[in-house]
Amino acid sequence: ITWMGRSICRAGISYHPSRLSDLISIIVPVYNEVRTVRAVLDRLLAIDLPVDREILVIDDGSTDGTRDVLRAAGEEGLAVAVFLAERNGGKGSAIRRGMQEATGTIIAIQDADLELDPGQLAELVEPILRGDTDVVYGSRFLNGYAGMPRLSAAANRVLTGVTNLLYGASITDMETCYKVMRVEVLRSMTLESNGFGIEPEMTAKIFKRGYRVYEIPITYAGRGYNEGKKITWTAGLVALWVLLKFRFTE
Repeated sequence: ITWMGRSICRAGISYHPSRLSDLISIIVPVYNEVRTVRAVLDRLLAIDLPVDREILVIDDGSTDGTRDVLRAAGEEGLAVAVFLAERNGGKGSAIRRGMQEATGTIIAIQDADLELDPGQLAELVEPILRGDTDVVYGSRFLNGYAGMPRLSAAANRVLTGVTNLLYGASITDMETCYKVMRVEVLRSMTLESNGFGIEPEMTAKIFKRGYRVYEIPITYAGRGYNEGKKITWTAGLVALWVLLKFRFTE
């Protein structure tokens, strides 16, 4: 199901002519985020970006009133495109749908929970626009553990360490939501994961294809389960399995 007309939000700022052909497609997977989704969309529309943007919201079967918020946003004429899944399929399935709909040259993923400030996207896209790299990760750990419980931080460190060991990498935050890349990078791989396994799968396939990941420190404001956080400890086991699986398969 699709509704709300697609439109491009213009950067409104003069930049190097080589950037004029670039468009950043911001994929926003959302599931039951009635309290924060509108704030995320307003922020994505308001922030300064060095290139034009399109905002693609993939509602993954929300049942908490999120769709009413999105419908109201459409009635107000917000420059976003919303795609409604008939049932909850998981973050991975939502991202894959966003990939199908994206028309940009650069892809960015933005969660709808405000743990990550959308204002950081401008800095994340810069190394790609400069031609320094094709992939940028926003790392929550380059500046310490701010905003994350130590147990969660430790689990993330372990998974990132396993990633580096298996794939000969040297990153600090494999599980970060903020993955920004040229569209051809993302479309060079066939993604399979439906749930949170999408993060390690993307990382595994990026490194297997020889792409270099450029990391930039980001701020992170973690939330608790009473505030709507959905990822649980079982996601760590899934991530470990996915990392091992794609090390030895395509």
